[in-house]
Amino acid sequence: MHKQITSIQNFLVKEIVQLQEKSRVRKKKGLFIIEGVREISLALKGSYQVKSVWICKDIISLEKVNSLLGLTEETEFIIISKEVYQKISHRKTTEGIIAVAKAKEFDLANLELPSVPLILIAEAPEKPGNIGALLRTADAANLDAVIIANPKTDLYNPNIIRSSVGCIFTNQIATGTTEEIITYLKQNKINIYAAALKEDSINYTTIDYSSPTAIVVGTEATGLSDDWLQNATKNIIIPMEGEIDSLNVSVSAAIIIFEAKRQRNIN
Repeated sequence: MHKQITSIQNFLVKEIVQLQEKSRVRKKKGLFIIEGVREISLALKGSYQVKSVWICKDIISLEKVNSLLGLTEETEFIIISKEVYQKISHRKTTEGIIAVAKAKEFDLANLELPSVPLILIAEAPEKPGNIGALLRTADAANLDAVIIANPKTDLYNPNIIRSSVGCIFTNQIATGTTEEIITYLKQNKINIYAAALKEDSINYTTIDYSSPTAIVVGTEATGLSDDWLQNATKNIIIPMEGEIDSLNVSVSAAIIIFEAKRQRNIN
């Protein structure tokens, strides 16, 4: 028999709300929230351990959840009322299903890369929407890894999961300081191509991306730190023909990434 919760005063409901709203709680418990069938399905595909699934009986049936996701017997199912669902959901249109999953560690040492990797690195991105867009681009290009340098935002923030449409689960991800990541790249003989508005920057299309490659982007406000610019194999630039001198970071990353993919597909 599955557990049922109909009161928003239930202590488990309060725990879910805290996991939704507070990064320190997510970090302490090693848990986070996933909403929606597609996102949960991608998390399962990415080998995330789903601890419990909360199902709003007025929106979706347990039978349909099982047919869509094929969850294991170890997963706890909790049937909730619409009032409880509205209390705990971050989004109000996620098909009546919310999961609690175990977080993974984003350690550089855990990355498994091919002999000629293509990696995206983003330094200190803050906006969840930008992070989500970068992850979607990485998934679309089937990159070997995404590395976040000096992260400012908890990657299990519900807004990142939502804006990435679950691509946080489909990408191989690591985090670290800029210094740690540069050391890692040099130890693994991976070229560093830093997108930057500098006098020595060269057109991004003139680079040969067929060797081990890391494409590095910074924030729109401050760009990349000097450490990246000084340690880059080359600083690169996307020529701008209009009045402004920069693009959204996810757009810039996509342009360079798909040039690299184009070259690799030709070769």
